[in-house]
Amino acid sequence: MSTNEAEKRVEDDEEEKKKGGELLFCGSTGWDIVGRRKGTVEGNLISPTSLRPLIGVDVRFCHVIALHWMSRGGATRGVKGQLGHGDRIQRDRPTVVFELLKYKIIKAGGGRSHTVVVTDDGNSLAFGWNKHGQLGSGSTKNEVESSPVRCLVSQVTNVACGAEFTVWLSSAEGASILTAGLPQYGQLGHGTDNEYNAKDSSVRLVYEAQPRPRAIATLSGVTIVKVACGTDHTVTVDTNGYVYMWGFGGYGRLGHREQKDEWVPRLVEVFQRHNVLPPNAIVSAGSVNSACTAGGGQLYMWGKIKNTGDDWMYPKPLMDLIGWNLRCMDSGNMHHFVGADLSCISWGHAQYGELGYGPAGQKSSAVPEKVDILEGMHVVSVACGMGHSMVVVDKTNVGDRLDQLDIHDVKASGEENNVLDNETSAPKQNKKGYSKTQPSSKKRKFANDVSDTEEEENSDDESDSSEDHINGEASGKGRGKGTKKSASGGKGKGCGKGHLAANKSSQSSQRKKGTRGWSRKA
Repeated sequence: MSTNEAEKRVEDDEEEKKKGGELLFCGSTGWDIVGRRKGTVEGNLISPTSLRPLIGVDVRFCHVIALHWMSRGGATRGVKGQLGHGDRIQRDRPTVVFELLKYKIIKAGGGRSHTVVVTDDGNSLAFGWNKHGQLGSGSTKNEVESSPVRCLVSQVTNVACGAEFTVWLSSAEGASILTAGLPQYGQLGHGTDNEYNAKDSSVRLVYEAQPRPRAIATLSGVTIVKVACGTDHTVTVDTNGYVYMWGFGGYGRLGHREQKDEWVPRLVEVFQRHNVLPPNAIVSAGSVNSACTAGGGQLYMWGKIKNTGDDWMYPKPLMDLIGWNLRCMDSGNMHHFVGADLSCISWGHAQYGELGYGPAGQKSSAVPEKVDILEGMHVVSVACGMGHSMVVVDKTNVGDRLDQLDIHDVKASGEENNVLDNETSAPKQNKKGYSKTQPSSKKRKFANDVSDTEEEENSDDESDSSEDHINGEASGKGRGKGTKKSASGGKGKGCGKGHLAANKSSQSSQRKKGTRGWSRKA
């Protein structure tokens, strides 16, 4: 594909996202217990399902990380103000963030307990947990910001969130990428993890927060145009198609053939010379893995791809998807979703139906499989979180296909009973006290590897000066170590064999019991 063709495809994809589409959801709706309890959880939606509050709403994009999701509202454990409603009430249905109605939101990102949005005038707003300065407001005085606050960045074009840090892309000269938040594994890219002892006589280590967005000095002469964040690592692409990665290196998720943490951006060797990324490349970061598309649309993945087998210590092509025109991709903890041509494809380890295979399909799949119920639909955007997935499909040229999908009647009951205590009152709610969301699906025709960990205990109040520096260069106290540490976990060298699909497209789309074949595009 020529550069002009790639650029034209980028423009077409952007136009599609501006039009939006219908959001479909699959996986668990048991927000209180997903990831904390093994076995069947009530409220699983095992096929892509419409959410009644969003029917008729044109959703432009969706983004998920951990247990957090947002699409002009959201549904998550609203315990840290990450829903932006000015309170700490759990909401089990998509709800409009009224304070954002006066803005036109063009981008959004969600972390473990915080949300950041970008407006069409280049400003950025954030809300949620701010203990490590991940909101970029310049201060950690308020540990929780339940209403949108201004981020100290300007001319913002995109945003991505890790678990407890945030990355902004800016068109400002000399500051194309800025970061703020927790520097524990070097994921901020400033050459340090800001680690120090809590007290002179203590062995407990703490990490000095970076509450003011700071430009990454080593990328000052580089223009970054794409970014994605995993839990504690970052992947970026510059205008020349070079890939830079840094942060936590466990399982080889940085693609550098080793597992040590990287505190400054480092070029990924595989994507240089004749294998740079084209303008329409897809970049994705899961919890413990990374992915991108290179020349010819070939999908590369690396890190911990599945629960069993070797880790991929450097980018390797996924042979299963050769020949497909990949449009979008996202990874959760151990499952992956791809929108390609007029198909939606998913694979990985699943427990709650997040792969969307339906009642006749398998729960998990080691190789990519089509989501049959979405076959023939044009997928605009995909997002994967813990125990659930979301897909935005174009509503044009689908006839009454969307009318055949189930509808989930998201209940609002229990919201008033889920107000968390103020920070001054310590007792936590008993898990048994949480209300369960009961599924109430009707036909429209007629109508982890990681568990959700408890947040860190409160430490000494951290505060910063209220000085408003935009795209600031001001750094924190450099008390970090100068040498890199080796990341624990992960295996040595990895190897990943692709599984070639063999069935012809003319065969029945219904799977036979015991088979995993799917139609591959010639």
